[in-house]
Amino acid sequence: MSRTLAIGDIHGGFKALQQVFKRAEVTEKDKLIFLGDYVDGWSESSQIIEFLIEISKKQECIFIKGNHDVWCEDWLSFEQGPDIWLFNGGKSTVESYKDYSLEELENHLVFFQRMKPYHIDEQNRLFIHAGYSSMHGPEKEVYSSNYRWDRTLWETAVAMDSKLQKNSELYPKRLLLYSEIFIGHTPTLDIGMTTPANKANIWNLDTGAAFTGALSVMDIDTKEFWQSDPLPSLYPDEKGRNK
Repeated sequence: MSRTLAIGDIHGGFKALQQVFKRAEVTEKDKLIFLGDYVDGWSESSQIIEFLIEISKKQECIFIKGNHDVWCEDWLSFEQGPDIWLFNGGKSTVESYKDYSLEELENHLVFFQRMKPYHIDEQNRLFIHAGYSSMHGPEKEVYSSNYRWDRTLWETAVAMDSKLQKNSELYPKRLLLYSEIFIGHTPTLDIGMTTPANKANIWNLDTGAAFTGALSVMDIDTKEFWQSDPLPSLYPDEKGRNK
């Protein structure tokens, strides 16, 4: 039976991706929706991109673009990265590409350029890296960078009274646009959770793989999820994005 699986922020943790795919028993029948931030943090960013290019040839995959992916795309285009990127995990990404040929770099650049800003499925479920600020949804967003940076959508859901009914005038209009919303970007560790977090109709699958957390994969229909080991245990000689 085919499943639709959503995958949280990976941040260069290829070992975690391989481990969690094994635990979730991912097959070529599964549809995979990646929520962005494939790179920056642990040492295997380029290996992840190579792997994703290969699996997308064998099965249905949707790749959402995260803020770190934009930084990496810019670097691949111009061969220079802003200091803020290098300090936030970009350094390990640059190092992971040191043995790549020009042709291989071009191939990866095309992959980044083809990533989607967001995806809406047939059941009106939205998949986006961070969020959106427009009351009319991401299609009407004035600043497209919000797809990759906006934290207000998640903060709104976290701060809401859980007893608030959808028919209440106080219920945030932005959340009523979709049956469910799947995001990454803001680690669930920030609210003391190590597993995928559900607030209102939002599922946050960034379980802190860049830091001290694990990488998570979720079956979006059943809400069953699988996790890798915490990333520091898979990369004991590295810091990831931990300061």
